Amino acid sequence: MDTYKQIFENNQQWVRNRKAADVHFFEKLAADQNPDYLYIGCSDSRVAAEEMMGVGPGKVFVHRNIANVVNTLDMSSTAVIQYAVEHLNVKHIVVCGHYDCGGVKAAMQAKDYGLLNPWLRTIRDVYRLHQQELDAIADADERYRRFVEINVIEQCFNVTKMAVVQESYLQYRTPLVHGWVFDIHSGELIDLNIDFEDFIQKIQRIYDLTGSDWYKHY
Repeated sequence: MDTYKQIFENNQQWVRNRKAADVHFFEKLAADQNPDYLYIGCSDSRVAAEEMMGVGPGKVFVHRNIANVVNTLDMSSTAVIQYAVEHLNVKHIVVCGHYDCGGVKAAMQAKDYGLLNPWLRTIRDVYRLHQQELDAIADADERYRRFVEINVIEQCFNVTKMAVVQESYLQYRTPLVHGWVFDIHSGELIDLNIDFEDFIQKIQRIYDLTGSDWYKHY
């Protein structure tokens, strides 16, 4: 219980520090949120979005789950994306994975994980799509790291498949979708430099929900 009580003591110190820096901080915070970023990351307790991005409260709308999966059958992630795009008008959607991800590692194991199986199957499907590339990597650790990166890229594809993202991009040319990986050993954020325009061209023929040529529109 000592650590539990400490949380509330930490909170009070945080309040004092914020007010010392800006007496109106909480008035401003309560007024509204207007983040430019939606961050979709892993639930891993070692990966804190705002902290590693170096931004304060109100700057990032955050959704986290095991292995940063975006599955259109998951109402939680789709509702977050819908709200972020339609109501918060975010300009960027970031899918951020991290090396040493337990969810990705579990998807690489021949093991029954019970209730986790349907969730991990989405990640296993990513491996199947890229099996030739991944199996060609002899070093197990390097294969694992590459799988983390590929999983991020595929989840970015899944974000782009959503109607609300397509329609907003067609009208406003936002949000842009980005793929990042957090290197848990160095603390560095790695931009996978996804070409969003190329993404659009690749998925449009099959996943278009607008009936428009997005990449020709501008």
